[in-house]
Amino acid sequence: MSSHALWFATRGFGVVSLLLLTAIVVLGVAGVTRWRSTRWPRFVVAGLHRNLTLLALVFIALHVITTVADGYAPISFLNAVLPFTSPYRPVWLGLGAVAFDLLLALTVTSLLRARIGYSRWRALHWFAYASWPIALVHGLGTGTDARVTWMQVITVTCVGCVVSAILWRVASNRATPALRTMSTVASLAIPLVIGGWYLAGPGRHGWAARAGTPQSLLARKTTTPSSSQAATASGPALPTRAFTGTFSGRVKESSQDANGYVVVNISGRTSGGNAGVLWIRLQGEPITGGGVSMTASGASYGPAAFPNAYVGKIVGLQGTRILLSLNGQTNKLSLVVDLQLDSTTGTATGTVHGNPTSLQ
Repeated sequence: MSSHALWFATRGFGVVSLLLLTAIVVLGVAGVTRWRSTRWPRFVVAGLHRNLTLLALVFIALHVITTVADGYAPISFLNAVLPFTSPYRPVWLGLGAVAFDLLLALTVTSLLRARIGYSRWRALHWFAYASWPIALVHGLGTGTDARVTWMQVITVTCVGCVVSAILWRVASNRATPALRTMSTVASLAIPLVIGGWYLAGPGRHGWAARAGTPQSLLARKTTTPSSSQAATASGPALPTRAFTGTFSGRVKESSQDANGYVVVNISGRTSGGNAGVLWIRLQGEPITGGGVSMTASGASYGPAAFPNAYVGKIVGLQGTRILLSLNGQTNKLSLVVDLQLDSTTGTATGTVHGNPTSLQ
């Protein structure tokens, strides 16, 4: 698997893990309140809660494996289970290790519940619920998408679901007055604290340096195009003016799926005007005589150290000329890619014309 694919995989597995942890907490609260319905009896809620916990462990393990395999940041498997030992953002990555250890402890103690006793198991179970806010802070502190709108929407939605579930628990007659007060204060205070920390930390420019990113990686990210050293061994800074370069890569086409669609992946590197990594994906129906009638697409472009600096889609397709519209954090980028494809070798070469524009 390429480093580009690993980059997307580790982010995807991390987001899915957060969604699963959110569902686990909500189902756990539903189980405590003994909620049930004709379609969802209590044993179904309990079984779903248990199975989602196991599934979350699988996705967290995949998140760890792809992060280590990517190799961009100096993270080892030991750092993933032993908190606060990583040279890369040690505090925020360490919180991820804590969340993983808590969830693993929950799973192991659940399997040994008959041996350790219900009271001990229940006490450990409550500690395991702490894995959700810890994992949330870990994702915001180490993730590269913390300031991206879709990630902000997912985060707010997850927080809203958990807070609503806890307040529902508080409103139930089974909760004691002391538990109601404590749960209400915690469910409102913790999101506010996390939100304030986010606005002052990951939500602001310069978080990478403040979070504990090694200087060797910061040097690659903070290189400015106005400097005479704009091109470094790890790749140049993001483009600020129009450029023309060459492209060299590979093209892969899948077989038709059940709906008759094929997926074409074009990936490779650009050089010349602005060296970087380009990835284009399009889906559609094959056309007689060659080509694809596009129904969906995706694309990304950026330096080798940050291959998804720009993300977007295909907005124009004329034969082997592809027009891409990509969005970055500071500007937009229009790319015109003229390709020459060799079906016998699976290679793609051509030229790339880029034109960045301000977001304002």
